[in-house]
Amino acid sequence: MKKTTSRDGTTIAFDQTGQGAPVILVLGAFNDRTAGAPLAAHLARRFTVLAYDRRGRGDSGDAATYAIDREVEDLDAVIQAAGGAAAVFGYSSGALLALAAAARGLAITRLALYEAPPGQPAEHAQALASLVAAGRRGDAVEYFQRRMVGIPDEVVAQLRHAPFRPALEAMAHTLVYDATILADGRITAALAEIRQPALAIAGGAGAPVMRQVAETLAAQLPGGRAVTIEGATHDIAPALLVPVLEPFLDG
Repeated sequence: MKKTTSRDGTTIAFDQTGQGAPVILVLGAFNDRTAGAPLAAHLARRFTVLAYDRRGRGDSGDAATYAIDREVEDLDAVIQAAGGAAAVFGYSSGALLALAAAARGLAITRLALYEAPPGQPAEHAQALASLVAAGRRGDAVEYFQRRMVGIPDEVVAQLRHAPFRPALEAMAHTLVYDATILADGRITAALAEIRQPALAIAGGAGAPVMRQVAETLAAQLPGGRAVTIEGATHDIAPALLVPVLEPFLDG
């Protein structure tokens, strides 16, 4: 594990593996950097891969108040640690964060966006913040699963007993961050300003709305194109993703 410091003084932890052109993994809700480890292991055969804990997760620090700009600065700190410029792989809400960073002028060379989600109303962030403030972290987890991901009630009930449930509750406060990103219409409004080559990827076996989002992003990004990976779902499956991702990252 390595660490860098964001502009506001927050410590950001990351793992670095491999050798080659740098690629940074920006993950989504319920993910710390370990969720990107299998993909990092595959990409590390050709690239230097940095997988970091977004603020409030894993070994990274946090601040008393949240703003998307602080997360953009976190990513910038990791880019500087990578040498000053890097390709970025954004997953789920992390894909929208990567887009926000590119629109703000960070030194991103290429953008790979996997399963970027559609926008969500701001009321979700407010509801999640209220649940976390009341100490109802489990309810916040289930609110996100049910209301934002669309997991059926019976599956949500089963997941209460999953061995990873405590880890989800530990990150419950960061769901407010993801919900804030998903509600920020400025991100998609700025797509025309992003000039980097961009690949919007969706899983062919996942939710149809994700394929629609990928097509929309590709149409609005000046350097964008979309691809659907047959058999892939919302989960990161390196065996399916890497054959599409590596040629794009190689440029």
